Amino acid sequence: MNRTPSGFTERLLASLTDFFLIFLPVNFVMYVKSGVFSVDQAAGVTWQVIDAAYLTLVPLVWGGYTLGKWLFKINIRQMDEQAPSLKNMLLREVVGKVLLTYLTFGLSNIISAFMVIFREDKRAIHDFIAGTYVRYDERFKGSRMV
Repeated sequence: MNRTPSGFTERLLASLTDFFLIFLPVNFVMYVKSGVFSVDQAAGVTWQVIDAAYLTLVPLVWGGYTLGKWLFKINIRQMDEQAPSLKNMLLREVVGKVLLTYLTFGLSNIISAFMVIFREDKRAIHDFIAGTYVRYDERFKGSRMV
């Protein structure tokens, strides 16, 4: 089986893209509702729930892609190359990212970044918890954005 794990740059850019594609519309709706536009809303519980729901549910219905991952031609897969399941995505996003980030005061994010940069398989802590990895989609070979 030929695995081509995605590198740090694509994963970071895809995450930033997802953040802005979700954050700006959500913040706009909150502005219309409250009359206040604040970047502080991204630190709130409402944002965390919306973000975790997006990052959990979209890859389930879109074969391992989020909008950011689709733009950078990378996707999430189980270690057996199957599309991620609900269990995988809940473990990955809710347990491996949200809960672990709070429990370690963000240290797990730093460690995960170094794991993706330096490990040959490019798997982060949340990938190990969920049994997933992020790969280049071979259908787009030769047409990567980065």
